[in-house]
Amino acid sequence: MKTMRAFLIGIFILLCGSTATKAQDVYLSIPENNIFNRIEFTSVPTRVMTNANRTNWDYTFFGFSPIAPTFTSVSGPSFTHTSSSATLPASTLLWQLESMGGQLPATGYSGYLPGFQSFSTSAVRWFEPPGSVIFGGGFNRGNINFTFKIPAAQFAANTYRAGNYSMDISQNYYDFTPRNFKTILVIPSSIRWMTTSLTKYIEISSLNDYRISGNRVFSLDNSEIANTVDFSLWAKAAATNIQFTSSKGVPGTRNIGAIKLGSSGSALTTKALSADFQNFSAANFSVAGGNRNNFSPELYVSAEDFKNLFFEAGTYTFELNFNARSTDNAINNLQNTAVQLKVLPLSEITIPGSGRNVNFNFNTAAQYNNGQSQVIPNQIILSNNESFELYVKSDENYFKKGGLQTDINSNLLQIGVDGSSVNVPLSKTPQKILFNGTPVLDRGLNIRYTIPPAGAQSLVGKENTTYSVNVYYSFTAI
Repeated sequence: MKTMRAFLIGIFILLCGSTATKAQDVYLSIPENNIFNRIEFTSVPTRVMTNANRTNWDYTFFGFSPIAPTFTSVSGPSFTHTSSSATLPASTLLWQLESMGGQLPATGYSGYLPGFQSFSTSAVRWFEPPGSVIFGGGFNRGNINFTFKIPAAQFAANTYRAGNYSMDISQNYYDFTPRNFKTILVIPSSIRWMTTSLTKYIEISSLNDYRISGNRVFSLDNSEIANTVDFSLWAKAAATNIQFTSSKGVPGTRNIGAIKLGSSGSALTTKALSADFQNFSAANFSVAGGNRNNFSPELYVSAEDFKNLFFEAGTYTFELNFNARSTDNAINNLQNTAVQLKVLPLSEITIPGSGRNVNFNFNTAAQYNNGQSQVIPNQIILSNNESFELYVKSDENYFKKGGLQTDINSNLLQIGVDGSSVNVPLSKTPQKILFNGTPVLDRGLNIRYTIPPAGAQSLVGKENTTYSVNVYYSFTAI
């Protein structure tokens, strides 16, 4: 009967011992904010082992040499991703003893607490006991807690892919449990826009922008997306039309399909925008070093569409919806960018060198009796991106001779646009010669100059010399 009782007690002790040595892995969940913003991670005090019995360190024979407690990586020099071939160097994670049973062990003579260290395939001491048992240096029973840290530089230097990174650790004190455990870094699945370019303002202030051959290109500036999972970039316009308000407040629309989205590099394919999401990724964006992907989205408009659809002065607005979507469609992150293209009122009148002088010669009686008229082809090249009227005037009310004013009135010369019934007498007061002109780029006008019979006859008896007057053309927006 006594033998059976001892046997049962032995089984009970064996089972209790088996339960006490069951491994407890150390899980460290790393917040995405630390990864993406490269901010140092420091854990709360974390239980790594438990000490139920001991209050003193081990020493060699006669207590003259302490046996320091150590950690050793038995799985290699790196943390290994549990579902891929990705690794992180051991230097990623630093650790330091925080407490044993609620407080730090006594240091006594020459004992000390090492600073933050990393795991190694060689034994690394996590506390240095006093030099001899004579000097005391015990510790409390209870949880053995450590503080873990990932320096900010490690987030910039390494690639943290969503999932678990594991390293197998062994420790050398038999009474501390567990003897072996895994240290596991838990990386969340996340995608986040780091740039917050919520508006893009584009201003057109030169007519030369409409004279360029090839696509007009507008950068949306650099975009940066932080990620721990692979993703693709989807985009669409918020509406099928671009909203337009002219410089005079008149509303209108333009088709969004006239604008294409792409990138300055090879990151994005170039496609016309629509109100439906499209995948613009040339290839999936992978998890890169430092956990950030950079690219420069651009808008493209053909030279013809830019001239035909975006020439009129006013404001063109539309919104882009971007969606960074994980390749398994499990997570995504949206960002909207409001685009405003403002075209300033622009106008220009040019007169080619060959059309700067208009000469009337009076050599015959018929020229005095019948007057004269001539048309200068394409004498004026007009550009105006608003509705307009064209005016003409002289610098003086009289012709000059050798720089001196004469009595020949400038109104004997009449000016108009060829093909129009309007013919106005020239004076210092601006006279309208073109009505309700619509926005136009580089339009050539044939200008008609006329000295009617009455005006020509008033020149009879004038000195045989050259008389001149300057003619000016100008716009008025309507």
